[in-house]
Amino acid sequence: MTTKFYNRLSNDFTRLLENPTDYNVAIEVDKAPINKIFEVHSYILQSRSTYFKKKFDEIPFNENHVKELKMSNISTNLFNVIIKYIYGGTISLEKLEKSIIFDLLIVSHVFDLDELVEHLQTHLVTNNASWLRLNFAHVYQTSYHKNFEIIQNFCNNIIAKNPDTIFESENFNSLPEDVLISIIKLDDLQLEEDKIWDYVIQWGKTKNPAFPTNLDEWTSDDFSTLKTTLKHCFPHIRYFNISSEQVIEKFYPYQQLFEPKLWSDINIKLLAPNRPISSIILPPRNIISSTPPTKTTTIPSNIITDKLALEISSWIDKKETTYTEFNPYEFKLLVRGSRDGFDIKTIYEICDKVSNTVIVLKVEDTGEIIGGYNPLEIFNNTIGWNFSKDSFAFSLKTENLKNSIISRVKDNPSIYYSVYSYCFGSALCLCGNLKTGKDSFCDTDYYEKSIRSDTSGFSVEEFEVFKISPK
Repeated sequence: MTTKFYNRLSNDFTRLLENPTDYNVAIEVDKAPINKIFEVHSYILQSRSTYFKKKFDEIPFNENHVKELKMSNISTNLFNVIIKYIYGGTISLEKLEKSIIFDLLIVSHVFDLDELVEHLQTHLVTNNASWLRLNFAHVYQTSYHKNFEIIQNFCNNIIAKNPDTIFESENFNSLPEDVLISIIKLDDLQLEEDKIWDYVIQWGKTKNPAFPTNLDEWTSDDFSTLKTTLKHCFPHIRYFNISSEQVIEKFYPYQQLFEPKLWSDINIKLLAPNRPISSIILPPRNIISSTPPTKTTTIPSNIITDKLALEISSWIDKKETTYTEFNPYEFKLLVRGSRDGFDIKTIYEICDKVSNTVIVLKVEDTGEIIGGYNPLEIFNNTIGWNFSKDSFAFSLKTENLKNSIISRVKDNPSIYYSVYSYCFGSALCLCGNLKTGKDSFCDTDYYEKSIRSDTSGFSVEEFEVFKISPK
């Protein structure tokens, strides 16, 4: 029987780091704002990390028989955590910010600390899943290119269940090819095959911006170029799991992209479904339901869904990509027109001295959903302009969220209070009785853009005001 005294060993090596007797390496970590020199022992570092073994093989000793290494791409705090792990085999994550833990994961990968890489991934997925979701685009692309398998699986599960997370994001068209392929290969991707085809074609077109907008104007060279661009994506499309109507609508306009044999087999399957073909038939995706389930709304609103609330929260935090599942904010209903009245004075009476509010309105006749975010306190019986660089007006497009409009402050002043009106510049100016009158309007003064193409007055079917608080 072998007895292992790991705790004593860890403590002894940790003390050696604190009092580096006979050190032979000086590592200067000089990333701002703090720089520090760590005096360490080459045999310990290179026995624990192949990265340091390669580095030390390249660096000669100076006249003091010490190897000098400068590292400017890592903070002192991060390196301090890493070096304590290398010497003592221990690490404490409880007091570290989630973003720091993710940075620590990336650094651990660079240093070839496989055991720590696995531990940090497991910790993030188990204990910090909400943070991973809130920073999804960055986390996914980083994890894919660093081969973080545990986090990749976590992200793939989110993408499979919520394809819009990627396909409707601002960054979709800039995805690297290998990342796009990894997504369309997913067997449980909850997206119809014809829509996957549309997204792949869209991605390919953005790589060739010189293509004519009108497909009828394309030349054979244009089709050949797109075929080359998408040659690694095409094998993962499930061509034989698309209806005949979709084949006619989606494939026929692009038939020049298909290899002759595949195109022949697609047509054979349409005309004689039981006839054998030589093309590979990929299995259908594991779609949970052909009809997506109705989205459950947990926020107390008759106007917006949870998904629209996620969009608003993303704008509040100035995120490049929309939050997907976890909303970092609670939406507490303060005012509802059909319950409390539609006169503007109702907002001032109920929301007096309340800050961080969102107002949403459903426009009469058009059904448009518009609104604004006001981080400032609302004051009753006050008239005048107020200043905030963080307020914005918006228009939410329920059919396709990526077409939603956000209009941020361009010039101060930004918010106007009076007994008769409540205005976000003139981007959203609400006046009088919102139900019976048509004095409210949208224009562009003080904000970046108009949230409505129609600048004439409007009335509303319903409006709601929410207090926004971090969860």
